[in-house]
Amino acid sequence: MKKVITILVVLVTVSLNGQTIFGKWHSTNDETGEVDSVVKIYEKEGKAYAKIIEIKDPERQNAVCTECKGANKNKPILGLEILTGLEKDDDEWSGGKILDPRNGKVYKCYIELVEPNKLKLRGYIGFSLLGKTKYWTRAE
Repeated sequence: MKKVITILVVLVTVSLNGQTIFGKWHSTNDETGEVDSVVKIYEKEGKAYAKIIEIKDPERQNAVCTECKGANKNKPILGLEILTGLEKDDDEWSGGKILDPRNGKVYKCYIELVEPNKLKLRGYIGFSLLGKTKYWTRAE
């Protein structure tokens, strides 16, 4: 009986583990299609935030956000908080902003878990029809 309960607990834990936006995600380069960084999405005071925790290109390990404005100007990209203040709204998280460290621009955004290991991000200016969608895959 103990084995059955243990197996059930493990199965429930595994099935629920992939049902959250929180965790590590691979971000890909639009031009090459290759993973260029790992981003960690975490919760703080009931809102979602994310920061870059790994840069794959060894030549970009010490890169700084030269195009960023304000407090992020010339900050190291590694460790940079790129997603701020998203709040849960049914199946999506919205109301926050996303920073693109490649060009320093900040966009309104929403994110949605479309599969247990696939995250949809939509960054936009004004309203969501004028924007860009990217997909991140869960990192192990």
